[in-house]
Amino acid sequence: MDASLEKIADPTLAEMGKNLKEAMKMLEDSQRRTEEENGKKLMSGDIPGPLQGSGQDMVSILQLVQNLMHGDEDEEPQSTRIQNIGEQGHIALLGHSLGAYISTLDKEKLRKLTTRILSDTTLWLCRIFRYENGCAYFHEEEREGLAKICRLAIHSRYEDFVVDGFNVLYNKKPVIYLSAAARPGLGQYLCNQLGLPFPCLCRVPCNTMFGSQHQMDVAFLEKLIKEDIERGKLPLLLVANAGTAAVGHTDKIGRLKELCEQYGIWLHVEGVNLATLALGYVSSSVLAATKCDSMTLTPGTWLGLPAVPAATLYKHDDPALTLVAGLTSNKPADKLRALPLWLSLQYLGLDGIVERIKHACQLSQRLQESLKKVNHIKILVEDELSSPVVVFRFFQELPGSDPVLKAVPGPNMAPSAVGRERHSCDALNRWLGEQLKQLVPASGLTVMDLETEGSCVRFSPLTTAAALGTRAEDVDQLVACVQSKLPVLTCTLQLREEFKQEVTGMAGLLYVDDPNWPGIGVVRYEHASDDKSSLKLDPEGEKIHAGLLKKLNELESDLTFKMGPEYKSMKSCIYIGMASEDIDVSELVETIAVTAREIEENSRLLENMTEVVRKGIQEAQVQLQKANEERLLEEGVLRQIPVVGSVLNWFSPVQASQKGRSFNLTAGSLESTEHTYVYKVQGTGVTPPQTPSGTRTKQRLPGQKPFKRSLRGSDALSETSSVSHTEDLEKMEHLSAGPEQDAPEANSPERPPGAPTPQEAEQAGALQNGAQRPEDDRPQVEEPESLR
Repeated sequence: MDASLEKIADPTLAEMGKNLKEAMKMLEDSQRRTEEENGKKLMSGDIPGPLQGSGQDMVSILQLVQNLMHGDEDEEPQSTRIQNIGEQGHIALLGHSLGAYISTLDKEKLRKLTTRILSDTTLWLCRIFRYENGCAYFHEEEREGLAKICRLAIHSRYEDFVVDGFNVLYNKKPVIYLSAAARPGLGQYLCNQLGLPFPCLCRVPCNTMFGSQHQMDVAFLEKLIKEDIERGKLPLLLVANAGTAAVGHTDKIGRLKELCEQYGIWLHVEGVNLATLALGYVSSSVLAATKCDSMTLTPGTWLGLPAVPAATLYKHDDPALTLVAGLTSNKPADKLRALPLWLSLQYLGLDGIVERIKHACQLSQRLQESLKKVNHIKILVEDELSSPVVVFRFFQELPGSDPVLKAVPGPNMAPSAVGRERHSCDALNRWLGEQLKQLVPASGLTVMDLETEGSCVRFSPLTTAAALGTRAEDVDQLVACVQSKLPVLTCTLQLREEFKQEVTGMAGLLYVDDPNWPGIGVVRYEHASDDKSSLKLDPEGEKIHAGLLKKLNELESDLTFKMGPEYKSMKSCIYIGMASEDIDVSELVETIAVTAREIEENSRLLENMTEVVRKGIQEAQVQLQKANEERLLEEGVLRQIPVVGSVLNWFSPVQASQKGRSFNLTAGSLESTEHTYVYKVQGTGVTPPQTPSGTRTKQRLPGQKPFKRSLRGSDALSETSSVSHTEDLEKMEHLSAGPEQDAPEANSPERPPGAPTPQEAEQAGALQNGAQRPEDDRPQVEEPESLR
């Protein structure tokens, strides 16, 4: 176009064409920039903030990670357990980074290196835990290894499963046997992973008459196996426990192995007690696990190694079936899962591994021996020498109960023997566990609920000691804390029944049975308009209980009070906490009832004040209008005429009394003001009734706090000392009354009977002198100080 413009002879046209070209170029550039900016805005709106721009530096990214791990500064710090990551922990973490780097090698080097790592780790684990000629499968999820074993068992027992699939299973349904003490959710996880229906699971109960109540009942298991075979089912796999998830009990693995060999069932063992296979001395029940078909180990938990996979050891001769089941893989990435454990085992060595497991077992034995000497502590152990788990609970026999019946409840047993004791102690044991966790965080305690025993406290150092760094001193501190909490627990448990009886016998109070509250009890005040059948929120009751809570806290007693909703409804209640000393429960209950009644009456008076005042004003207006009409009739019509009335009033004044009305808020009635105008004194009116108060008035010693029994339960105070305390109180009251009222005259002679005292003589003389004073005919009324 430039060449064509140059050919134009007319310079004006050429200039015009040049200007048009520049203008079009400017418009096109402007449009192009607008489209690019709109495209960037659209793209930036779809991309999250951290990904916009040219990226962020490493410091900003690490700062973001730190904030996500520990939370913002504005948030309150949470008391969470932080694992103690030592040098061996850094070795395990290094394995993950090293695995990512190794994966970049060429295929041949990568294959050789991963094969060496997998074979070494498998050999080491089999030698350490006495499982000869085994293979290993490493996995992140602890239950994943068992799911793979189940697949291997299915492929082994159903030869046509690869071809026919689930049609084979439909004709002969497989059965997987789990103990009733197995970890929660294990059966559901297996069914979801294998695609099996829930009827394929069989829950084997534990012993009920003989042996541990957390061990699988072998005789009942054999009965179930025979019944399943008769129904055309195929017993496939049995999961036994070498240390149950709850209390650490070990099944009779030797007998279970014989039963499985008899019926061709795959035996899989798991549990925390498998760690003791690395020690020099192993109990026979745990040692029998080395003959099982497979077992799952968690060395990362036992040795305190973070991000270390679990290992499932198994024995099988067909590599094709293990490959189909997913236990072996040709992918180098799957083989590299063992790299963190491969590094950590070399760093610790055999001595380091054995020392950590042995230290955890010694901690549990130390705690068992110490708790045996503590009263009111019941220990649930299977074998005191081999169990590395200690489960204990606070226990106090109730009067008139048989401890034998409590230990083995029967079907005809009354609920007062076991149910009442468990109901009372479960909340106390939960409170004890939470207190011990806060006082000794390095102990790694957990609170759990058992079906038979109730709430218990578990100490499992094999799963927590290596990570938290638990020492023998922590165990001693734990025992000391248990002993320090026992007086509070025993005292509270003894006062619970007394508190319930006192509240039941007190009018206006309702005892609330809350099984989750560890204190003395829960009480609710029933006000006049309380709907007992309703479970909804009661605003008036909430207001009364809020005022009651404030009054109780102002007493500064050793008890703690809190307000919250009822256990089964939304109504407010008063929760009374633990008691460390003997409490006068009757005084406590009476104080609650009287204080709540006073608050209710005061609130009712304030609510009715407006209506009472309005009615009083209307009544006063009616009475004043009636008084004006009476005054008109008394004075006559002439006195109401302006000029004539003034003349009449000048000649014959009218002595009219000023009558008014006053409203007594206390009595709620109208009163005349005539007394006020005549005597220049405001009348007191009707004396209000006294506020109801407790009939129990207890004198406390100086410094004694409310609700405490001063003499009960004290061996140091004898009967003589109690009498002396009473005499001291009487002397103090006697001295506070003043010496002039009780002490006789020092030099006065003995007064004959019937003679007046000096005070009486003085009063008589004053009356005589007053009678001789000249009096006026009008009554003399002395003005009070307020009108002078």
